[in-house]
Formats: sequence, C-alpha cells, structure tokens
Amino acid sequence: MTPTAETTVGIGGAAESTDMVLNIGPQHPSTHGVLRLRLVLDGERIVRAEPVIGYMHRGAEKLFEARDYRQIIMLANRHDWLSAFSNELGVVLAVERMLGMEVPERAVWTRTLLAELNRVLNHLMFLGSYPLELGGITPVFYAFREREVIQNVMEEVSGGRVHYMFNRVGGLKEDLPAGWAARARAAVAAVRARMDVFDDLVLGNEIFRGRTRGVGVLAPETVHAYGVSGPVARGSGVDFDLRRDEPYLAYGDLQDVLRVVTRAEGDCLARFEVLLEQTHNALDLADACLDRLAELPPGPVNQRLPKVLKAPEGHTYAWTENPLGLNGYYLVSKGEKTPYRLKLRSASYNNIQVLTELLPGTLVADMVAILGSMFFVVGDIDK
Repeated sequence: MTPTAETTVGIGGAAESTDMVLNIGPQHPSTHGVLRLRLVLDGERIVRAEPVIGYMHRGAEKLFEARDYRQIIMLANRHDWLSAFSNELGVVLAVERMLGMEVPERAVWTRTLLAELNRVLNHLMFLGSYPLELGGITPVFYAFREREVIQNVMEEVSGGRVHYMFNRVGGLKEDLPAGWAARARAAVAAVRARMDVFDDLVLGNEIFRGRTRGVGVLAPETVHAYGVSGPVARGSGVDFDLRRDEPYLAYGDLQDVLRVVTRAEGDCLARFEVLLEQTHNALDLADACLDRLAELPPGPVNQRLPKVLKAPEGHTYAWTENPLGLNGYYLVSKGEKTPYRLKLRSASYNNIQVLTELLPGTLVADMVAILGSMFFVVGDIDK
C-alpha cells in the first residue's frame, strides 16, 4: 500500500494521494455540547475517527472529595443534565449502602416513580433532537410540548425544572404535595395519548428510515469490548438492564410491567426504535408506581440524620440503569464527613468511545446520523 500524507483542511493543499483531516467541532451544531471529532478522510469516506474530549471538564470527581455527603448530591446532579434525578439517586444509594440504612417504603416507590418520569424527559429530548439533526424540524416541537407536561409535575414536586435536588441520604427532601398524584397521572396519560406523533411522524417517514436503516451498524462484540450500555447496547441485541437483572428501588416488584426492549439490527434506526419503546414502557412503569403509592398508608419519606453525617470506613459501588445507560459511583470512605474518593462511571463516556470503531468506513454524510444515534450528553463525558 502506498503511504499517504495527511493534510489538515485550511492549512495546506491536497493531492490525490493525500488524506484529508477534518475537524468536527469543538463547537459544532451536530454535537450535543462541546465535543470534537478528528476525522481522517479518503474522499467522502472516513478512514479514522478520534473523539477528542475534555472541553467541558469540571473536575467533579475531585470536587466530591471536598464536599460532605449532603453537598455532593448537588455536584452529581449535573453531569448528565437530562437525567438529573437519576444522577442524584446513584450517590444516595451508595452512601445509604455504606451506612446500612433502610429507606422508608414510601420513599422507595416515589424514587422509582420520579426516576421513570425523568427517563421520559430524557428520551423525549432525543426523540425530538435526532430527527432535527437529520433535517426534520417538526418532531422537536412535539417533543418539547410533551416534555413541558412532565416537567410541570416534576417542578411542582421538587421546585426545580432541570436540577431537582429532591433525593436525600435516607429518602427524599419531603413528601408529595396534596393532589400531586392525580396531576402526575393526568400528565402521564396526556403524553401517552400523543406519543403516536413519534410512531407515525418519525418512524413512518421514508426519508428518516432511509437515512438510518443499515447505517452505523454496531456489533454486539464491540458493545461488550467498549462497555457500551443503555439503548445503544440494546439496539445491538445486548439484552441487559439493571432494573431487571439486578433490581434496585422498587423494580423487583415491577417485573410484570417492565419490558427490556432490544433490536438485533444494531443500526441507527434500531437505536431510535429502542429509545421510543422504552419511553412507552417508562410511562407504564410510572402509572404502576402511582397505583402502588395510592395503596400505601401515609408515612415518612426520609430517615432522621445526625447533624454531621459520616460514612463508616470502607468502600462500595452503586450502579443504576440511567436513561442513557449504566451509571455507577465507586465510593471510598475513611470514616470522615467527606468521601475519600468518589469515582463516576458515566454512560456517555463509554458509549462515545465506540465511535472510533463505528465511523471508519462510513461516509461523511452519515456521520451526523451515527453521532446523533449514540444519545449522549457531553457533560456526562467530561465529568
């Protein structure tokens, strides 16, 4: 094979035997935040791809070591800004496990309910933004309309529209407002009634299917090699979901409602279909939680904590099935009021690395379709 030189676009000229180096980003409308892709092209075909991360790095893991166990919830809340409630959940579960603390049943079911509503909010964003990246503007308007319905009830219960800060070590900040359950049930029903917009308007669109079917096929072996998880992994037939396989919160009692959606094709269309079906199932799970909460007698939603909360010396790992995939916190304690170490394993960090395998051999025109189908949040990468 004849060796070729590389020419960075905008600096030098190109010859027939020269590979072109194209920078996508670091601030590009095709990315969900500040991500850079360094592509080496042979004509219109991608030869090599390198995700370049770190532009948003905030040092959250180091900041965890300088905050007490109440304060780190705020830091953990933010790395995946579309899954704030789920982010909080992993931290408090890790600390509660270290303390050997039992959480009141009412708090367990309420946490499960809010986690599934948060999942709907997360998925609706991508159900609207992904068609937008492929040139279809209409679905994003519907997505934001449905998100607003769910966000209203989440804001009412927590006081926050995006960063809820409703979890506490030992339970929740407070009980649900009077009449909130009925309003939440109405919100779930309203969103479910209008989900056919995505079933028909997006999946029924031949241009959308043409841009996504058979594009960006991700093999199950590559999923396992890179630790890919969530809807992206299940779109490649990897049948794994912590809510079913290692149940936490109230998911052990929801196995008859929970459906783990998979597809065998592994392409962009399969990943979108998994995301859409998971949204339908999250609405069903939310209804099941509301039914259970209606049966529970009034009771506490948190545990009384000491003024200075210290976790005993030791270590633990708590992971949850976040909307975008596996989210884990490895907590190491020296018996102080702050963590000695708190390592975050985020879904987007692993999922985005697989682009080095997924993009080579594809056309530049398909790059945005593949990138959008990875359903990532850049803050979840640059933690």
